Amino acid sequence: MTGIDLTRRSVFRAGAVLAAATTISGIPIVAQAAEEQKKIRPLTGKNLKMKDVLDRAREMMMPRCYVCAECNGRGPCIGQVPGFGGMGASRSFQANYDALAAVRLNARMVHDVHKPDTSIDFFGTKLSMPVMAAPTGGTTYNMGGRLTEEEFVTAICGGCTAAGTLGAVADGIGDPLEVFEKRLQTLKSKGFKAIVGLKPRRQADIIERMKIAANAGVVAFTIDLDSAGRAARATKGQTVEPKTPAQLRELVKASPLPLLFKGIMTVDEAKACLNAGAAGIVVSNHGGRTLADTPGTAEVLPEIADAVKGRCMILVDGCVKRGTDVEKYIALGANGCLAGRHFVRAAHGALADGVELFARTIRNELVVAMTLTGAASVKDISRRMIRMTPPPPLAFGVPA
Repeated sequence: MTGIDLTRRSVFRAGAVLAAATTISGIPIVAQAAEEQKKIRPLTGKNLKMKDVLDRAREMMMPRCYVCAECNGRGPCIGQVPGFGGMGASRSFQANYDALAAVRLNARMVHDVHKPDTSIDFFGTKLSMPVMAAPTGGTTYNMGGRLTEEEFVTAICGGCTAAGTLGAVADGIGDPLEVFEKRLQTLKSKGFKAIVGLKPRRQADIIERMKIAANAGVVAFTIDLDSAGRAARATKGQTVEPKTPAQLRELVKASPLPLLFKGIMTVDEAKACLNAGAAGIVVSNHGGRTLADTPGTAEVLPEIADAVKGRCMILVDGCVKRGTDVEKYIALGANGCLAGRHFVRAAHGALADGVELFARTIRNELVVAMTLTGAASVKDISRRMIRMTPPPPLAFGVPA
């Protein structure tokens, strides 16, 4: 029996107790619990431990996210969208985790690498490490609404800036234009640099958002094409849609900043993005939250990198939590990684302090991994540092 099993059991047991209870002092216990939860706020301070940050994040985010010890798509969040669960039986989410876990690092200690350089250049901006925040939106419907838009943007972008990397601002699928503008105003007023992630809306709507965002400290745009498969394809008059090669070219031409197309999982689509003039691609299945039963990103990354690396920037996401995860993805062919769920949890646990702590933790782990595999710089990380093992068979559900 593992610690996470106990955590799940305690969650379900607590829910059963609440459901069975009646009232205290005439007030329903469930209502009392909800009122008490509203009073919980993120931690603050520079001497925090990651465990404390995650414990507070769990209090802040349940039931949208249970902040499991291992975020592998097998927790209570299965099929929970909105929220952070995977689509359907969560097999795509699980495939991300399992494919990455199946990559092993080759330990090497006969070399002269003592202080590896983890920095990279991202379209002219020097970053302390090849890890950035993935554009993540929906503070109300995905995260439970415990943080305001301003608090969330400030936490993600402020913490990443303090750690020497880039935060991100998202264009949520259900967000009207004024919500997107509010996020950008926060970004600009704080003086942070960031990536801005856009949804595959109608062409004119995307171009309008590009123009609005261009002067708000934005380094690059991503368009997560896979959001065209979301259940909420048309919400309150808003439309998201697949894009043709001609439409990709139109968006590249209209973009005032480097544009990366996100949600790329095949070689032919990587080449289509490159032929359209994209500055880069993001190999991603949207965290397993748009299409069920896709491969994991670590499965498809090598062949995509073999086809287009050196001709555009290649980013990847999918269960990026540890420094070893980062080295694996770089070895498989990526130039950098995006982390989503784990930055969101850090923000809810301790705002910018939590985000900075997580970012510095993953960078420190990357330093150790590079030292023990003999990589003096990120450019030195190659496939000679990894070996592949068959992933374990998928298992579903919560242990009894």
